[in-house]
Amino acid sequence: MSPPGRRRYYIWPVRIALLVVCLSLPHESHQGPHEKRLLHQLLDHYNVLERPVANESDPLQLSFGLTLMQIIDVDEKNQLLITNIWLKLEWNDVNLRWNSSEYGGVKDLRIPPHRIWKPDVLMYNSADEGFDGTYPTNVVVRNNGSCLYIPPGIFKSTCKIDITWFPFDDQRCEMKFGSWTYDGFQLDLQLQDDGGGDISSFITNGEWDLLGVPGKRNEIYYNCCPEPYIDITFTIIIRRRTLYYFFNLIVPCVLIASMAVLGFTLPPDSGEKLSLGTYFNCIMFMVASSVVSTILILNYHHRNADTHEMSTWVRLIFLHWMPCLLRMSRPSVEPEPRKTLQLRELELKERSSKSLLANVLDIDDDFRHTGTLQSSSTTGFLRVSGGGGGHDEPQIVHNCIGSHRELSLILKEIRVITEKYRKEDEAAEVTNDWKFAAMVVDRLCLIIFTLFTIIATIAVLFSAPHIIVT
Repeated sequence: MSPPGRRRYYIWPVRIALLVVCLSLPHESHQGPHEKRLLHQLLDHYNVLERPVANESDPLQLSFGLTLMQIIDVDEKNQLLITNIWLKLEWNDVNLRWNSSEYGGVKDLRIPPHRIWKPDVLMYNSADEGFDGTYPTNVVVRNNGSCLYIPPGIFKSTCKIDITWFPFDDQRCEMKFGSWTYDGFQLDLQLQDDGGGDISSFITNGEWDLLGVPGKRNEIYYNCCPEPYIDITFTIIIRRRTLYYFFNLIVPCVLIASMAVLGFTLPPDSGEKLSLGTYFNCIMFMVASSVVSTILILNYHHRNADTHEMSTWVRLIFLHWMPCLLRMSRPSVEPEPRKTLQLRELELKERSSKSLLANVLDIDDDFRHTGTLQSSSTTGFLRVSGGGGGHDEPQIVHNCIGSHRELSLILKEIRVITEKYRKEDEAAEVTNDWKFAAMVVDRLCLIIFTLFTIIATIAVLFSAPHIIVT
């Protein structure tokens, strides 16, 4: 065991090390209590309905701008433009000023917008379900009373889209912002940047090029009112990217048109002029015929027993003759349920001559004619016999007669269920016949159009006098 002096010798360095570590840790912030006291001082008696100006006859200056982040969609059909935009609103609130030295150096606060006065600026041409698509972020308030509010949002605005020059079209979509209740004498909107909207963070769109977002301040006087109404209108100018449409729409049309025009450059006395025109007509006829054939195949494929009944000649041609010529066979299926049901019906008819009890219990009805009590080796039931005059025979007959009504109902339900399954199997078989007929027509069209294309192409090519280039 170490002496006490040596233990103290080891403990002091440990205490010194702990003291150094504690001194090196960050000190607790003294800003929290000051912020709490400042918020109570500012918001306890704050009225969110009061327009925050020193003189009520003066308008509140509001600086307004936006940052265009992304063009999400341009809906030509519904005349809509969907964008991702950050609004930027700046104003000065005389009721939110303080001396930072009196509150521990606190120079700014983050306050939810519903706790302070906020300008009711909305987009006039909004097509959003909730009309205002912004997210209510906090308002940054500084000690001099300046308030900065930057709510992001997905804006759905109306836009008159003109596709006269599609796909070489430019679109100009306006977004009009203004106060919903304040006029120009109460709220003076000023354009934040003379260049318009901020596009420094814009995400490039795959279909549209952004040409610019100019902004304009409009001050309008209406006949009804002497005060002006101010709005800030931003115009999003976009141009459609034509590369996709050029290679998938314009180039094929130009090639087809140029081939038709080149036919007129051939000499009139040459047979190729007529052959080329004939080839174009054949291709056009083939395309039109393929569309008609496809419609017929789909019509056959979706037929069923409830809507169509297959005639005898259709069944003979498309289910017997054509499959043999085309070497087609129907997919292997399970044994037809209808045959099983037919056998079942024959069995029921055969057993209808027996008694009801014998039908349900699947036993012979010899007890009605013979009176011997016999043992059935196949069903395990006992047969009643009259020899010996047993005492149990009247009881058995009484029980059979008493349950006659219940057994009749059971047999009726069995017949209904059997009939239902029979009809479902017949309907499924008819539907399968129509589907197989559609497969036959599809295979026939494939062979015909393939042969037609090959023969027509070879005929036109070999009609030329010099097909091989030397």
